[in-house]
Amino acid sequence: MEVATGALGTLIPKLGQLLQDEYNLQKGVKKDIEFLSRELDSMHAALRSVGEVPREELKEQVRIWARDVRELSYDMEDIVDTFLVRVRGPVAPSKRSAKRFMKKMMNIVTKAATRHEIGQEIKDIKERVKEVAERRDRYKVDAIKPEKILVDPRITALYTKATLVDPRITALYTKATDLVGIDEAREELIMRLTNGDDMSGQQQRVVSIVGFGGLGKTTLAKVVYDQLRVQFDCTAFVSVSQNPDLNKLLKNMLYELDKEKYANIHSTMLEEKHLIDLVREFLQNKRYFIVIDDIWDMKPWGILRCSLHENGLKSIIITTTRILDVAEQIGGCYRMKPLTHESSKKLFYGRIFGSEDKCPGQYFEVSEKILKKCGGVPLAIITTSSLLANKSENIKVWNDVCGSIGSGLASNPSMDSMRKILLLSYYDLPSHLKACLLYLSIFPEDYEIEKYRLILRWIAEDFVHRENESQSLFEHGESYFNELLNRSLIQIADRDTISFCRVHDMVLELICSLSREESFVTTVLGDSRQCMPSSGSTVRRLSLQNTTWPKTEMPKLRSVAIFSPAIINTMPSLSIYHLLRVLDLQDCNLRERRNLRFVGNLFHLRYLSLARAGYAGELPVEVGKLQFLQSLLLHGTEIEELPSSIVGLTQLMFLCVDRRTSLPNGLKYLTSLEMLGIVRVDSACIAEELGHLMQLRLLLVNLTTDKEGRWDENICTALVGSLGKLHKIQTLIVLSDDVAANLEGSVESVGNLSTLSIDRTTSLPTWIRPAILLLLSYVDITVVQVRREDIQVLGRLQALRYLYLGVGNKQVLERFMVRPDAFPCAITCIFSKLAMVPSTFPPGAMPRLEKFIFGIQLEDFLRGEFTTDDLALGHLPSLQDVQVYLSGRWKVSEEVVTKVKEKLRHEADGHPNHPSLRYDDDF
Repeated sequence: MEVATGALGTLIPKLGQLLQDEYNLQKGVKKDIEFLSRELDSMHAALRSVGEVPREELKEQVRIWARDVRELSYDMEDIVDTFLVRVRGPVAPSKRSAKRFMKKMMNIVTKAATRHEIGQEIKDIKERVKEVAERRDRYKVDAIKPEKILVDPRITALYTKATLVDPRITALYTKATDLVGIDEAREELIMRLTNGDDMSGQQQRVVSIVGFGGLGKTTLAKVVYDQLRVQFDCTAFVSVSQNPDLNKLLKNMLYELDKEKYANIHSTMLEEKHLIDLVREFLQNKRYFIVIDDIWDMKPWGILRCSLHENGLKSIIITTTRILDVAEQIGGCYRMKPLTHESSKKLFYGRIFGSEDKCPGQYFEVSEKILKKCGGVPLAIITTSSLLANKSENIKVWNDVCGSIGSGLASNPSMDSMRKILLLSYYDLPSHLKACLLYLSIFPEDYEIEKYRLILRWIAEDFVHRENESQSLFEHGESYFNELLNRSLIQIADRDTISFCRVHDMVLELICSLSREESFVTTVLGDSRQCMPSSGSTVRRLSLQNTTWPKTEMPKLRSVAIFSPAIINTMPSLSIYHLLRVLDLQDCNLRERRNLRFVGNLFHLRYLSLARAGYAGELPVEVGKLQFLQSLLLHGTEIEELPSSIVGLTQLMFLCVDRRTSLPNGLKYLTSLEMLGIVRVDSACIAEELGHLMQLRLLLVNLTTDKEGRWDENICTALVGSLGKLHKIQTLIVLSDDVAANLEGSVESVGNLSTLSIDRTTSLPTWIRPAILLLLSYVDITVVQVRREDIQVLGRLQALRYLYLGVGNKQVLERFMVRPDAFPCAITCIFSKLAMVPSTFPPGAMPRLEKFIFGIQLEDFLRGEFTTDDLALGHLPSLQDVQVYLSGRWKVSEEVVTKVKEKLRHEADGHPNHPSLRYDDDF
């Protein structure tokens, strides 16, 4: 599925499938299908050519023709899919019984009628195809060729391979203060917030950062927030956006202030006044630091201002806005400046070549012209450099890009110039990535988008094509995601895991306008404005961000996503939308709904999500009829058990449930599963069935007792045996309820494992072997007893970036030393309830470590088992953040505590990086 070619990419193979003998179509119908296949193949080629030309350069009649062909392809695919659903019917996972066989025979008459219907519909489509074919010839569409192709042909080979995240991207986000040149602005802002004479008498210190889009206001606010937040009792960073939901905004603020206390705040139905009172009450006796990002007018600020209690504790508030008048009314106006030329060069050359020194001489002149046109706007520089990053051998492309950029940004930050830069990046995308990018227009402004959710929806919409049989559809989708990330068209929201992304508001504005022009997505906004498709088009993908269901008839609706939980109260029965492929009710409030039987009528569903919706009813047995279903996401619900009919969903690839949900026997029949969690494993039988799911890449299990409270002693043995058969497993997470699992055993097939998390185990499993686990980069494990050799084993994991090692009870680890080359890639290391000293790691170990959390047993100091000279933080050259647990403080004098703290402070102050230093009195 591609935005330029509609459904033709998936439709043509389906037409070929209809010609197979098993569907028993009449000879005349087969001839019509053969005609359609040839004609649509020709149209597909023509549409691809049209898609390479900027929409602005196409004649209106060609745009109309392309729109009609796309609509025709969608209608044709709906007809074919409906026929396949009716003919195939539900398929059982085992041999059919005599009763099922007789029922199948009784359906022959019905299916004969279905074949007759599709024959008539094929004839009708044939007439429509002839008509648009005549217009294609009349407009000479086949002759359309793009005048300028920005995609270097040498790059196209990359699209057939898995795309990884460009390491320059993570460097950009990891060291944002260096790369975007905001050091001076950061220090100036911090000075105003902490030492400014003009603000010293205020109870609250308010600064409002103002500047046009893409200038880096949010980045600056985030850098200051990250640096100062440790000095405050509570903090929050919330985004307002252009169409704010104030109720949700206040809930977001409460959740940010205390994630534990307000964990379920989003599922409550509270009025704004009540929420304001909750915020005021929470902040009453606390010194707080709050960032309110992207304010467009004074109304939301007025509401939020009421909630920010002036308690005389010199709290800090930072706001960001594009509008000078808003900033001046809020107060503390700070005007954001463009990057200096030197900072612009550092950002530009760093993204493309690594540094300015590595730039070939022939590119300097054109680079200077590009930088001048970008005018010091970080978004413009990042987007342009990302476009050129894979074209560093083609000077002609660089000149073409330079010539295509307006000069407006150099003298005036006009939106037209910025739009031209973003359009260059859009038209440089291959067609399948254009569809994936425009699909992001479904999500609201400032929304943090889960990577898994996005990719699964891409798959359900047929945007992802398997070009390499050795990779799964999800892995191909992940490559698409990484490519958009590498091109800076999406941004990392969580740099540690890259599990969330966001879209810059200027990029979102562009793709929303393109999506609307292409009739790709219909969005209903919070203020009841509707971004409806152009005249003559049909609503097929619907994003609801308001509180009422639209009155427009939508018989061809394929996709629904709801971002306003209140709309559930006005939602009609969705069974009337029988062509639905995607039904996304994530985060909707379904607690009052007790019946979802209508889902069984949505035979075309590929993606169904009730995630975090609080649904407490039953999943209807009719879900077993959804033979096309690929993703079923039920985590965050209160469903107690799944019906046995789900084991007949042979195309199901992704199944996520809550840890309390019981799964039926017969999981072994779901052989297409690639992602499964959280599996409630309360018997060895279920653990053994997991070994049949050979396609699993992600497995999350919860080891627990059965409904009678009995623990099956064979569960762990069966689970380890199953793991030995899962050759594709990449992520393994093992939880346990009040049980320390013994996961010893022989496991030889986990060479693809990259993430391992074990909630509680008796000891580090012996199958964690550095020689086999060459890709293991994330380890989070809690053991009953840590052995000296365990640290040695973990230290030899060559790809390990994140380590959390905890123990069930407080434990003092005997003195030991690792090799100087231990933990070569570790960025974060956390030892919980494990008392030790940094000298355990000699010079050369942990060369990349940035965050270090460990414990010191103060009694050891008192006994002379180590001295303050042992605290050698200087051995860790990349250190940025240190947190130390001082264990057994009550057993020593305050003088000992003070001496240890003074030594740590001396070490931190003497370190070249001046890492932050925090203390906790106990584990």
